Amino acid sequence: MRMNGHPDGNFPLSIIHYPFHYVKSSGFWDHMDALRAVLIRVCVVWMVACIGLFFVMPWLFDRVVMAPCTDGFVSYRLMHALAGLCGGRGMDMEPFRIEIINIRLTAPLMIHLTCALWMSAVICMPYALYEAWRFVSPGLYASERRSVSRALTLGTALFYVGLLVGYWVIFPVTLRFLSAYTLGGDIVSHISIDSYVETFSLLIGGMGLAFELPVVLWLLSLLGVLRRRVLRRYRRHAVVAIVVLAAVITPTGDPFTLFVVAIPLYLLYELGLMLVRE
Repeated sequence: MRMNGHPDGNFPLSIIHYPFHYVKSSGFWDHMDALRAVLIRVCVVWMVACIGLFFVMPWLFDRVVMAPCTDGFVSYRLMHALAGLCGGRGMDMEPFRIEIINIRLTAPLMIHLTCALWMSAVICMPYALYEAWRFVSPGLYASERRSVSRALTLGTALFYVGLLVGYWVIFPVTLRFLSAYTLGGDIVSHISIDSYVETFSLLIGGMGLAFELPVVLWLLSLLGVLRRRVLRRYRRHAVVAIVVLAAVITPTGDPFTLFVVAIPLYLLYELGLMLVRE
């Protein structure tokens, strides 16, 4: 049920008052039934996508998940070419191939199921957010609907951009560095499929979450916790922190790679500064 006549336009106060008015007007159990229907629809769509991905997972695993294990991966050649144009040596383009081994009998099946689950969850996330928006939007004021819709749209777009940056930039660079790193000359590294998939998921998923920084800063400004002048005051500190973070993520010693990783993170900070209230 739509509510009109927002008293003062105060975003936090309206959220506090919203549940009481909304539940009183429509009934608590009516909302529980509506929420149950939403959850059922989301779960059905998720399971259908998961089943579909389960059957095509061997093809996806070879051509997507395992693609960064060879020197033919497009990101390696593109970074090398861009570094050459900038006058740098760029990424080492010696023959490169990582052999992945399996040391557990159940690992292939479990990884097959796990990849199908989290990939289908990523694919179905826009639909889940759309269902959540349909559920809560009738009880929001007009100003709240605008704010929430912008946050959902921007957050979803940035999340997928972060996944792409993680897949095309962060994970390939990190993989090449870690696979070549040795603690001693007598140690032979064998990368297990469990370790590879875990690192793959953490780095790419972590970049997706890191790209939510502008949305988090914007929401903090709506709650009155953060202001734009604070971000401007500590911009130099933020630049140093971003460079350090980029060096930790990609400790290759290559300035070009450091630049490629640090620039998107700094642009996220600037985007957050633009969204934060004055």
